[in-house]
Amino acid sequence: MRRMKGWRAGFLMLAAGLMAACAAVPSAPTLAVAQLAPQGKLRAAINYGNPILAARDSNDEPLGVSVDLARELARRLGVPVELVTYTAAGKVVEGIKAGAWDVGFFAIDPVRAADTDFSAAYLTIEGAYLVPADSSIRKNEDVDREGVRVAVGRGSAYDLYLTRELKRATLLRAPTSQAVTNMMVAEKLDVAAGVKQQMQADAARLPGLRLLDGRFMEIRQAMALPRGRAAGAAYLRDFVEEMKVSGFVAAALRRHGIEGAVVADPSAGPAGK
Repeated sequence: MRRMKGWRAGFLMLAAGLMAACAAVPSAPTLAVAQLAPQGKLRAAINYGNPILAARDSNDEPLGVSVDLARELARRLGVPVELVTYTAAGKVVEGIKAGAWDVGFFAIDPVRAADTDFSAAYLTIEGAYLVPADSSIRKNEDVDREGVRVAVGRGSAYDLYLTRELKRATLLRAPTSQAVTNMMVAEKLDVAAGVKQQMQADAARLPGLRLLDGRFMEIRQAMALPRGRAAGAAYLRDFVEEMKVSGFVAAALRRHGIEGAVVADPSAGPAGK
């Protein structure tokens, strides 16, 4: 009898634990799961082109803030995660047309919105200019001049932004963001444009370069999915707001040693109510 009571007590404790776990992570709506993981798994596009979001560990496996978010989203959806890796944001965007992924991590831009529904931003980072140390360009406003040649990563957020904003300078596109500064040096261009942390790392890596003060743009990093999946988009927006407010994003930044990125403010829209 005593043994039976012990078994019942253990069973009740286990059941209580399972119920608490279920309460901690509410079940996602069936339609949202179907739209975010239509193949029974969450295919998450991971962009190695932005060092703030993702990198490779010593075993060549992906890690970073976007990887953590993808895994947490899959856990909440109750599905496995498949990380689909890319070397540049432009290639991630191309993957939409190929149906290669279901959730992506890249910067909000009106051009991309034609094919993509975005959450609110979960991170904000800065775009910065890098120039040769002896350049006559002293501030960001000096870049948009006749004859100035600017290297950018093809299809990146700052490529899209500068394509709209620069009226006199000429844009030349490198295949990836990591190749921008090497292209500037090799082809004796005037400016390299990119994520500030990447530009700082390049300035430390290559002698004779100078980072301009300030920023030329704010880059709002968000989660995204292909357009036409309304239930999935609504769930994703709420998920991102919770990840910001709960401290998950801030903790991921600390865990991966990321500096210079700021957790975005809670959205004022429906998902941030």
